[in-house]
Amino acid sequence: MVWDRKIAYVNLSTGTVSKKPISRKIRELYLGGRGLNMYLLYNHLKPNVDPLSPENLLLVGSGLLTGIPCLGSGRCDIAAKSPLTGAVGDSNIGGFFAPELRFAGYDHLAITGKADRPSYLMIKDDSIEIKEASHLWGKDTFDTQKIIRREEDDENIVSLVIGVAGENLVRYANVRTGMKNAAGRTGMGCVMGSKNLKAIAARGTTPVEFTDPDKLLTYCREMNDMITSTRWAKAQSRWGTMIIYSNTNTTGLIRTKNFQLNRLVDGEDLEPENIDRYSVGTSGCYGCAVHCRHRYVLKEGPYAPLYGEGPEYTSLGAFGTMLDCRKMETILVANHLVNKYGIDTLETGGLIAWAMELYEKGLIDDKTTDGIQLTWGNEEALFELIRKIAYREGFGNTLADGFKAAIAKVGADSEYYAIQIKGMSNLHSDERPTPSFALGIATSTRGADHLRSRPAIDMYGLPGDMLKEIYGGSVATDYSSYDGKSRMVWWQELLYAITDSIGVCKFQTVFCAVHAPKWQEFSNLIQLVTGMKISKDKLMEIGERIYTLERLFNLREGFSRKDDNLPERYFTEPTPIGLPVARNKKIDRKKFEEMLNEYYELHGWDNQGVPKTETLRNLNLDKEPSKLL
Repeated sequence: MVWDRKIAYVNLSTGTVSKKPISRKIRELYLGGRGLNMYLLYNHLKPNVDPLSPENLLLVGSGLLTGIPCLGSGRCDIAAKSPLTGAVGDSNIGGFFAPELRFAGYDHLAITGKADRPSYLMIKDDSIEIKEASHLWGKDTFDTQKIIRREEDDENIVSLVIGVAGENLVRYANVRTGMKNAAGRTGMGCVMGSKNLKAIAARGTTPVEFTDPDKLLTYCREMNDMITSTRWAKAQSRWGTMIIYSNTNTTGLIRTKNFQLNRLVDGEDLEPENIDRYSVGTSGCYGCAVHCRHRYVLKEGPYAPLYGEGPEYTSLGAFGTMLDCRKMETILVANHLVNKYGIDTLETGGLIAWAMELYEKGLIDDKTTDGIQLTWGNEEALFELIRKIAYREGFGNTLADGFKAAIAKVGADSEYYAIQIKGMSNLHSDERPTPSFALGIATSTRGADHLRSRPAIDMYGLPGDMLKEIYGGSVATDYSSYDGKSRMVWWQELLYAITDSIGVCKFQTVFCAVHAPKWQEFSNLIQLVTGMKISKDKLMEIGERIYTLERLFNLREGFSRKDDNLPERYFTEPTPIGLPVARNKKIDRKKFEEMLNEYYELHGWDNQGVPKTETLRNLNLDKEPSKLL
């Protein structure tokens, strides 16, 4: 049964491993994946721990539904205290690692300490061994996976790995698996590097028994049919998340030249259909019927031959619109480089775009940048800075520590141009015309974030009665309105907390598709898999518990209402171009504060964002840390 999957506590300093079962009680409170990781982080990490110290806790968790044949059920959650922000560090990754970990008998790993030399974990059917990895240190993320499979003589081994960026403690280094999958945000690769942990490899052959396998298989077919019948999934199957660019750039909802424009004029080469020039097919994650990512080959140019997967919509912005780079080949090369070195796409692009605007305005010069001319559209400067960041060379070393440290080094005048929240760079989207999106990035527990709460269906102009049915309250149909948008953000936060805890893909829920699986479908799947009957209301309560626990963690680390804010430019600079619906827009400060108050109230927090005593009691959080696991 699913209950047979265990948690393993690994101490890299002592080399000890202990294993415990995960009780039904803790499952009913947190499910698995992100939920259980947040519980463990809050319970086992002391306040004010240095994220790069051996005391930081690295958590790896599969979802409660990991391994079922639908909804991209291969998601894995990786968590720790973030070395980039000092807040909740948490990132979700697709691919095939989480199912392999579960097949080996484990759902969660809790890793502390620091190995005295480069090491990796090898997990094979209940056996966990800490192995020497000095020969892997310095290898890129692609070669590391190949070498481990070859040395273990097993092509079915799946690994989470770091690249040189993680080894060099770049604070937004990511964790990678396969050709494309990345736990990109909040610097989990940096935490692995600080522990001398190059990789976590898994191979499992232990069957996972489900409560009602026959009905589960039938229902999974229904779920796959439900999602693949949506217009969103059909478009995503053809062009991946790049399809979003066609709409947002045309409208004027994309950051360009850092934050100076909101549309890339003459950006036709970044339209998703142009990937066809390089594509050799598409692929998907475990349990996915959508297959949203292209496999591409560059046969010409200085970086050829080059094989990669993607790019995501985020890469089009990070290496295209924000830098005023307008060629698809530029995106493909940069996408390959950050994947090879193991660095977060968004953070890398956001910091380089910031530096380019500083360079344009004369706040930094060639002396600061090691002679690199950071002019808009300079793709060679982009490629060289990616390398310098990964190896912490020169100006790259300044950028490698993220916005907070970089601003301190460059000067206080540079902070105004930094599009970041809580120390983390924002997506390349421009939220000035969309108050719901703006509130979401401001309040996210991770920092500026489009994956914690974004209600993308706000862009569709849906009828009010449909929105009321979905969100359980009045929501304005106009995406530029402030009315009811706090409810959308709150609702999506709870849904995504559950999505990350059961281990399915957000893009196969109510993210960009209205008629995608949500609460009731999740409830049905949980019962067929585990036998637990968890209603929609109970799932929403679990989502609230998870998000409130993350809030408690951040409060304990010194964050408060003042950090739930936007960069000043959102309030002072109107959008200059785009369609009329997006032009001349900025966030109204008074209305934003009113939205924030409404958002806190929906969560049951006071007007400073502190959970009320009654809320904690209702969520069974009043006795945390409880040390149940």
